[in-house]
This record gives sequence, structure tokens and C-alpha cells, in this order.
Amino acid sequence: MSSLSRELVFLILQFLDEEKFKETVHKLEQESGFFFNMKHFEDQVQAGEWDEVERYLCGFTKVEDNRYSMKIFFEIRKQKYLEALDRHDRAKAVEILVKDLKVFASFNEDLFKEITQLLTLENFRQNEQLSKYGDTKSARNIMLLELKKLIEANPLFRDKLTFPPFKTSRLRTLINQSLNWQHQLCKNPRSNPDIKTLFTDHTCTPNNGARPPPTNSPLVGPIPKAGAFPPIGAHSPFQPVVSPSASAIAGWMSSTNPSLPHAAVAAGPPGLVQPPNAAAFLKHPRTPTSAPGMEYQSADSEHLMKRMRTGPSDEVSFSGATHPPNIYSQDDLPKTVVRTLTQGSNVMSMDFHPQQQTILLVGTNVGDIAIWEVGSRDKLAYKTFKVWDVTACSMPLQTALMKDAAISVNRCIWGPDGSILGVAFSKHIVQIYTYNPTGELRQHLEIDAHIGGVNDIAFSHPNKQLCIITCGDDKTIKVWDAVGGRRQYIFEGHEAPVYSVCPHHKEAIQFIFSTAIDGKIKAWLYDCLGSRVDYDAPGHWCTTMAYSADGTRLFSCGTSKEGDSHLVEWNESEGAIKRTYSGFRKHSLGVVQFDTTRNRFLAAGDEFQIKFWEMDNTNILTTTDADGGLPASPRLRFNKEGSLLAVTTSDNGIKILANTDGQRLIRMLESRAFEGSRGPSEPINTKPQIVNALAAATNVSAPLAASLERSDRIPPPVSMSSLATMDSSRTADIKPRISDDVDKTKSWKLSDIVDSAQLKALRLSDPLSSGKIVRLIYTNSGLAVLALASNAVHKLWKWQRTDRNPSGKSTASVAPQLWQPNSGTPMTNDISESNPAEESAACIALSKNDSYVMSASGGKVSLFNMMTFKVMTTFMPPPPAATFLAFHPQDNNIIAIGMDDSTIQIYNVRIDEVKIKLKGHQKRITGLAFSQAMNVLVSSGADAHLCVWSIDGWEKKKSRFIQAPPGRSASLVGETKVQFHNDQAHLLVVHESQIAIYDSKLECLRSWSPRDALSAPISSAIYSCDGLLVYTGFCDGAVGVFDADSLRLRCRIAPTSYIPPSVSSNNSVYPLVIAAHPSEPNQIALGMSDGAVHVVEPPDGESKWGAPPPQDNGTLPSLPSNAALSSQASEPPTR
Repeated sequence: MSSLSRELVFLILQFLDEEKFKETVHKLEQESGFFFNMKHFEDQVQAGEWDEVERYLCGFTKVEDNRYSMKIFFEIRKQKYLEALDRHDRAKAVEILVKDLKVFASFNEDLFKEITQLLTLENFRQNEQLSKYGDTKSARNIMLLELKKLIEANPLFRDKLTFPPFKTSRLRTLINQSLNWQHQLCKNPRSNPDIKTLFTDHTCTPNNGARPPPTNSPLVGPIPKAGAFPPIGAHSPFQPVVSPSASAIAGWMSSTNPSLPHAAVAAGPPGLVQPPNAAAFLKHPRTPTSAPGMEYQSADSEHLMKRMRTGPSDEVSFSGATHPPNIYSQDDLPKTVVRTLTQGSNVMSMDFHPQQQTILLVGTNVGDIAIWEVGSRDKLAYKTFKVWDVTACSMPLQTALMKDAAISVNRCIWGPDGSILGVAFSKHIVQIYTYNPTGELRQHLEIDAHIGGVNDIAFSHPNKQLCIITCGDDKTIKVWDAVGGRRQYIFEGHEAPVYSVCPHHKEAIQFIFSTAIDGKIKAWLYDCLGSRVDYDAPGHWCTTMAYSADGTRLFSCGTSKEGDSHLVEWNESEGAIKRTYSGFRKHSLGVVQFDTTRNRFLAAGDEFQIKFWEMDNTNILTTTDADGGLPASPRLRFNKEGSLLAVTTSDNGIKILANTDGQRLIRMLESRAFEGSRGPSEPINTKPQIVNALAAATNVSAPLAASLERSDRIPPPVSMSSLATMDSSRTADIKPRISDDVDKTKSWKLSDIVDSAQLKALRLSDPLSSGKIVRLIYTNSGLAVLALASNAVHKLWKWQRTDRNPSGKSTASVAPQLWQPNSGTPMTNDISESNPAEESAACIALSKNDSYVMSASGGKVSLFNMMTFKVMTTFMPPPPAATFLAFHPQDNNIIAIGMDDSTIQIYNVRIDEVKIKLKGHQKRITGLAFSQAMNVLVSSGADAHLCVWSIDGWEKKKSRFIQAPPGRSASLVGETKVQFHNDQAHLLVVHESQIAIYDSKLECLRSWSPRDALSAPISSAIYSCDGLLVYTGFCDGAVGVFDADSLRLRCRIAPTSYIPPSVSSNNSVYPLVIAAHPSEPNQIALGMSDGAVHVVEPPDGESKWGAPPPQDNGTLPSLPSNAALSSQASEPPTR
């Protein structure tokens, strides 16, 4: 909200107070959030009106905003709780405890427990800390003193505790001044005017009965003649407005002549007073005309005129805004599905390369980025998230990553010429890569950009130098030099997290639009003089903005918190909405995304489909569901020529839609793929690259310089417009982009690691004899490994921050420390007297924040504090004994517990109650896996049986026995494990006889069974953290690394490579369990049958295990692969 609008609210507050509208005053204080009335707050606290106290507070802060706010709400709710106890109203006290105080338990569980224990006391004053608690009135007064200190110290209340000083009845005074001014402008002023209404401008009726002048006539004198400039002189009372040209950006961001007391108040009809090139450009009203600017800011920026139009308008006329007639048809829209790509995790952002029309950049919810050649379905590059230089990170970032290592891509985008790309992450970080046409990505810059999430990233060229623009949860926009990462500007003024940025330029003026989640739109010049615009976006929540391809038309799309979506075109010259597009669902199920193409079409994802509009028509042009499988609000992105459209799918994939030109382009790439390799690939779908994209050559860093030097070798492009006339003889002369699959197969060799020099392996030190390692997991932070041995003892190894290991994450290069409690007593599970621990099925599960571990070894289930190693509680005594544990994905208080009597118990820890028992297996439960996306629980048992249970009602939806591999006729029995892929749809099933991938309908898509060099029974298997690999342990000590999509073997790790010779001579030593690192996809930990734990990763200089196996040119996980290509290929399911 602008400062004038803010001041208007204060004027209204004063008026309401003077008119004694007390309730309305406080309601406006709360809703505007501009003034915190401490007197009103004190009165409500002393009266014990707790609901009103919290309602009023919520207009200014929420519980989770900061530690001051949390303390304020805690003190209020604690007082309310104590007063209920003092009245002996225990029912009310319990209600307050559960509804109001429970939220603080996650921050201080011990304190919450102590508060809960007050219920057990006859008088809570028996508690030593509350022994001096007096009566209710004195307690409230004491609390008020504490609350006032907290409010005054809370930065969210800064500048909100003092009402601005101005004279009484100020609003009435301003209205009287306005009426006097209107009266002076009357053509026939009367000595005693009769003011009857404020709803229209005042005019005096002439005594002779002549017709009064219209109320909307210009107030600044006669309209000048067409084509002439109005007279502007020092003696003019007001300055007439020069109507800006269509290329102007605004009335949005204009200024008045600083020498005049008021902004211009009227304008002649459009076209009457338009000098040529009368472009009005950005100038802040408060800025003197002599203020210095950046070099590129021309004198045009001094000519901006402040003409704020109130309210949106559907009919806005301004000259020069002529658009070409509609020469397109619906056939120009890409609506035919030509490709389906499997990304493996939820796609958060996509962007097509600016020159190479079939190159797609993708970012996911687990921090991965990938670059696809959508024509050939090749994944040209893939990077998982990791911090490049932890030592350069701020402490808030290090703390955030320590607390929760999970990170998502919020936005990924190509630079203007495609030689650089940027990735904005959900925690602090921006990473910039350089890219060359061969698909190589090189690290260029890592910037700790914002406190909290980085919500958007963009590139711009102010002052002819490439810059990076970011915005984030810290309510700021920042501009960075793209060569060295130096911050150039920081723009502050938003009052909520900034959601998106949209840089643009008009003639010589560069500027940035920004939107925040409170619905505010602001605009900024590259200076430090504040925002030029303060407008409300429709929906008042998450909004993105985009220009048409030619830069002449501005659009925005946003969704409100209630789910109402708004796609609009803006009239830049007026700062008003020009048209609103119809056709959205009443309540959208997510934030709607949109894109523009060809200066003609708009597209948005809504209602599980893609909706298209023609820019000059507010009604929907057409829709498509892309053959089904889209999420409620799919993300989408056009390529630069509008021939292809990428859209996300609900199964963590991407569909590529094409129009006629796009299909022709895809077919051309396919035909070249089968012509054989003739040397380095040459892109046919590129436009000339800008060689010096970032800055002068002297400023380019080494990796960038290398990238830019290569750009002059890019072959001449062939544009999309020429594809239609290109004949087959020319097509045959083009060198193929991808090699034939047969050549891929010939060049691929299975990697066999037999020697310790071929990998990095570390046996973790352990002075204690512990028996077999039966369960092994990494902590979610990746800083430690937790093992459970067959004697019911837990062991925790932690890596420390050192010069050799600055990140402190687990690595095979540095030995960790075996963590021991001060008492010297390790975490040990309860053991059943009738069943020794060595013969019992052990199970373990770790909380998301690594604070607690739940575990069992045949006896009761124990809950341990990971900081103190102390048992917090035990439950579920045998029989039956727990054999597997899994936390509910939406409620950590609910646990699925597999039992040795073949049942599954759904247990609520908080109320110590079994909600339901699930029966469907014949033998003990050996595996449980939740899929939040499908809302199911999948169980597996020692009967080799799989069952799918609905989370909602816990009814069994489907079940089946796993299929025996070829040549094995007997039905299968034995321990069976299950794990969901990152996509939450595909299921890894592990049995001694096979590893297999099943879909959501329990159909086996592919399987692999032991043979050849890996012929021993399977002991364990697990997905890598990125879902691209499957690590499999064998009972002879070997480990196989498989491609997750095809189950083809990439690499075999022989036991001789990681087990010391003194041990490897004993063939009975093998990995009982494998753990995958939570953020390093190529690191695993092996829990061995002799009690050892090994950490294994590729050698220095190699980032991955083996070579990727040959692919069937885009084979999907759901399609059987060609087993003849490799002796280690997977098998299609038997029918």
C-alpha cells in the first residue's frame, strides 16, 4: 500500500474515533495492521477477553513469525490455561492444552510436559515456579508488563505503536478544502452555496436557469488544439497532462513537476496533445530531478508524469496501442502429445533454451536439475543439489541445512543467450551454471542470496552488463553481477515475501516488476530510490507477470488463498486492468501457472488440463487434457517459437505437446537419430548466440571464458520457418545429434570393481563386539549413520567439521566418531525373555528432524532421544512383537507397526491407542511403505505377499504374491521388502530371488534375478536418494549398482574391493543391509554380517558408479527393455 493510502487509513481511524465508532476503529486497526492500539490491547487482557486479544494480535503477527511473537502468544495462552486450572475447570484446561498450547510442544517438549503435569496437581501453585502466583487480576497485570516489553522489542511492531501526530478532524478539514476548491472553480459561484452531497463534485446552479457545466469538465482551462502543446508556465495553476504513448510504461511509475504542489488532475482526450515520442518513463515522485542515476538511465526518465488512475477499467483507450490482426488459427497451438519424459521427482520449474528449441531445463522438488533433449528423449545433463562451498555459507543457511537437509528448486531459467542458467532454491541459495551445446554444465557462481527461500530468479542487461535478479522470503529483491556474483542493488519496500520478478525495458529505461504474497505489485528502477508503483494484483496472493514476446503487452496470473484465479492484461499507461480472461474453475486446487507465446496466445494450467486464450478475446479459445494424467494445476512452458509446450504430469513426468511445426521438428530429430554417427552433433534448432553475453572479455571468469570462446564454433542455424521447405536431400546432409542405440551398446562396458584402488571405502571404527548389523540408516541431515545390531544395541557414528571435511557430512575420506552418551550406556532395546534378540526381527524408524528414533528388537518398542540416548517411553509389549515401523507421512503421531503375527497395527502414540488392525498376510510383516501421492500404505511379508491399503479408511484395495523368476517353479516365501520411488508411484520390491519394479496397480513392470557374476541370493536393496539407481547387496559380499529405470547393471562391486583381506577370506561375510545417503546419490553404507559398517563411494575424480547402460531411445520405466542388449538386462514380467 502506498504511503498516501496508508495515511488515508490513519485519517479514517481518527474520524471513526472522533465519531465514537469504537468497535469499527479497532477492527480497522487489526485489518490494516498499521497501528497497534496498546490501550485497547491492555483493556482486553485485563478483562480476560482472550479470543479478542488473539484476534487483534493476529492482525499484526502470527505465532510462528519470530521468537518474540511466539513468546507473546505463549504467555497469553499459558495465563488462560492457569486461570482455567484456578477455577478447577479441568475440561476447559485440557481443551486449552490441546488446542492452544500443543503448538509449542515441537519447540520445547520438556516445557510442554511440565505444563501438562499441572493437571495432576490439586493446586498448580504446588509447582515451585508457580508458588508465587497470586490472584487473577495481579497475574494479568504482571503478564501485561512482560507482553509490553515483548511487543516493543518485536520488529514486526516497529513504527506501529505510535499514532502519527496531526490536527484533530483532519479528514473533515481536507473535505472542506476540496469543497472550497470546487466552489472556486464554479462558473457561477453563489455567495452561500448549498452543499448537499459529497458523492459528486460541487457546482452552483446558475440563477438564470442556464444549464450547469458538467461535473467532469476539465478544471484547468480550455482544451488545447490538436497537435499543440499546452502552455506550461510558472504562472499556470496546474500543469495539464501530456497523454503518454503506448510504449510508455506508465502512468504506473510517473512523477509530477517537483515545483508544483499537486499532481496533474486532468487530460485532454487521447490523441489531442501527443507530441512524437512522448514516452513517459520511471521517476519516483519524491525524487528531485537532479538526483543522479545509473549511466544507462537517459533523460527520458525525467519526463514521467504521475497520473494515478483509481480502480481497474475494462475499457481503456490510448493511442499507439495497435496490435496486428489475428492471422493465427487453433492449429498453431501445440496440443498433440509427442513425448512423455520420466523425471522421477515432482517437477517444480521448466524453461526451454532460448535458441535450441528442443532443449528443456527442469528443476524438481528434491533439488535436482536436468537438461533434456526432448526430441531424442536424451537427458543431456543431471545435477543433484549440493552446496558447492559450505565455508562460504552464512550461519542461517548452515543452520537451516542442519535442521532439515531437504531442499527444492523454486525456479530454474536460461540466460538470454543460453550459455548460462540459474537455479533458485527453497533455502537461501542461487546456483549459476555455464552451459555449452554439448550438454556440459560447469559450476560458475553460488550465491547465498536471501534469508529463507529464493522464490524467483531472472536475468537482465542493465548498463549492457548481464545481471541476475532474485527475490525471496526476506521481502527483498536483489541484483547481482553475473560474472563475479557481487551484489549491485537491494530493493526493500515489500511487506511480505516477494513471490516473483519480471525485468523489462522500454526504450532506454530498464526496470523490474515484483509481486509479493500480499498481492502487492511494485516496480523499481536500477537505483536506490524506492519503488515507483504500488498496486494490488487481482487475488491478493501469489501472482506472476509476463510480457508478450514482442514486449508490448503485459499480463499477470494469480491465485487467491481461497483458490480464485485471475488472468489479466494490464494497461501500462494507466496502471489499470485492461481485460480479465474468463474460464477458471471456481476454486482452483493450486496456484495457477501461465505462459505466453507468439504475441497471440496465453495458456494456463487449471482443472487437470491446459486452457488457451487468444490475447484479444477474454473467452477460452480451447482446452486439452494432454491425453490425461495432468495434476490439478499443471506447470507449463512454451518454447520460444511456440511450436512445443512442456507440461508437468501427476506421476512426476513431463509431456511435450507440439503443433504442426513442432511435430515436423521432432520427426526430423528422429530421422537423424537412425542415420548413424558422423561426428560431433550439430544443433539444427538454434539461433545465433550472443558471444559476449556476460560482460567485457576482460571481466569473464575462466569457465565462462571457455564457454564463450566455443560459441563462435556453433554451426549456422536453421529456423523453424525454413523447416517446412527443407527437402529430404538437405535433411540427409545434416549430421545426427544422437548416436544409434546399437553404437551405444557397443561402446558400453560393464564396470567391475575388484580392487580397493577403484573406490573409496571406509570401515567405521567400533571397539565393541555387537553381532550382526541388522538395521542401518543415515540421519536425514546426512551427518551421521545409525546402526542397530542383533544384540539390540544402537551405534551412532557422527562426522565432524574439519579442514578435510568442511561440510561435516558423511564421507569415506574422513573417519567419523563413534558417539557415546556421558553415562557410557548405549541405546539398547527392550528384549523379550522368551525370544532372544538374535532370533528376533529388528526394526527402526527415525523422526524427520533426527531428534528421536523408534526401535524394537523383539521386545517393547522404545522411543529414544537422539541427543541424550535416553529412553523416553516404551509401548506395545509382546506378544506379538513388532517387526517393522513406518511413520505416517502426514502425522508423526501415527505409526504403522508390522507384527510377527502377520497383522499391521495403526497406532496413535499421543493417545496410546491402536486405531485399527489390518489383516491380510499369512506370515510376519517384513516391509511397510507409505505413498502420500497415492494415499496408500503398501505392506510386504515373509509370505512374499504384497497388500495395498487405503490410508483414509484402512481398507485393503489390492493384493498379490510376487512372481517367481523364470526357472523357479515353487511359490516364493521369505523376507520381502518394499520401498517407494521418489515419484511415489513406482515400488521397489526386494526378495532373495529378485529385485522388481511394480506400478501403483501392483503390476510388475520389470524384474532382475541373480545370475552370472551376481548369482548369490539377494540380501538387501534400496533406491539412491535421487531415485536413479538401485543398490543391491548379495550374500557372497558383492554389491550391484543398477539403473533404476531399466534394472540394468551399471557396476559390480566385488567384496575384495571394500572388505579387508583378513576378513574377505571368510566367505560368510556379506552386507545384510544397505543404506543410501539422503543427499549424495553415489554414497552408500553397508551393514555387515560380522558387525562391521562400511561407507563406500566412487573414487576421487569420478562422481558416479560405472557408466550408464544403453537406453532404448527414451524407454520409460513402464515399458519392458530389450534383454538381448546385455547379459545383465532386466526381464519383462512373466504373465
